[in-house]
Amino acid sequence: MDKVVVGLSGGVDSSTAAAILHQQGYNVIGLTLWLMRGKGQCCSEGMVDAAKLCDQLNVPHHVVDTREAFDKYIVEYLVTGYSDGITPLPCSQCNKAVKFGPMLNYARSELGCDRIATGHYARIRCDEATGRYHLLRAIDRSKDQSYFLYDLSQEILAHVLFPLGEQPKTETRRIAAEFGLHTANKPESQDLCLVEANGSMRAFLDKYITPHKGEIVDQSGRVLGYHDGVHHYTIGQRKGLGVAHSEPLYVVALDAVKNQVIVGDRAATLSPDCTTQRVNWVSIAAPAAPIRAEVQIRYRAAAVPATVIPLEGDRVRIVFDQPQSSVTPGQAAVWYDGETLLGGGIIERQP
Repeated sequence: MDKVVVGLSGGVDSSTAAAILHQQGYNVIGLTLWLMRGKGQCCSEGMVDAAKLCDQLNVPHHVVDTREAFDKYIVEYLVTGYSDGITPLPCSQCNKAVKFGPMLNYARSELGCDRIATGHYARIRCDEATGRYHLLRAIDRSKDQSYFLYDLSQEILAHVLFPLGEQPKTETRRIAAEFGLHTANKPESQDLCLVEANGSMRAFLDKYITPHKGEIVDQSGRVLGYHDGVHHYTIGQRKGLGVAHSEPLYVVALDAVKNQVIVGDRAATLSPDCTTQRVNWVSIAAPAAPIRAEVQIRYRAAAVPATVIPLEGDRVRIVFDQPQSSVTPGQAAVWYDGETLLGGGIIERQP
């Protein structure tokens, strides 16, 4: 019987993924990563629900203390980024550095298992002609999480299962209820566990970054108001600026050195292109020439047509067919060919 280690957060998605694999005949082993203290589906409350699920399925449950790695690769990453005036994307970083790689290593070294699974909504397909693994969007596009998985390696994709990728979330709830899982009606978790645990990103950041009052200025440098910390703002933000003006204003830049929030009209938020660093080519090898693709610059944003131009040093330049609003340094730009995720990288600050 094939063994599979299933990452369990205590939510309905990972619980149902484990139940499906168990029903399919896999020898399931539950694994929960202890990321941080406090509330949240991947912390104390989640560990209890994951343990209950494993008792219900009569399968082993392991808990691994990964708080040190989470502090190093996620908390420090976020605090440093926001302090520098960018808006980091922690989820893809967490998937690569804290979750999938360490899970597979633990499965191999401690449990004698060479396969892991999670409740993510995405799909994997192997190209038999090339032997390369393709990462695909989930069937349920409203729940698709491939954007957060762009940084996974071929080694990881070759050993991971996504049991929920072929079904809508409504089916996951139905299956959970059919199996009688106690998580069947558990509310949706936040996209970001740190927000769930701290109440808001602002509350989390204020634990680590001392707010400093500074100026809110327009693009000519005219002072329009004041802020209490650049880390409270992000590119494209419109609400909560606290500045009265004749037309809507948006954050167009953050200057951490001068401690300034720069604002402008909506036209000022538009960018014809951007560059990305730390590029990971997923479903295809790194091309030598420009390619056409649909590029997604935020998790909830629609993918838009663009030309992706390879540069030296794991970087690419993305030229949008139409200028895009709120292209945010620190976030991921991920490019697709239809449902196939080709690659992605972190958006750089424009010079």
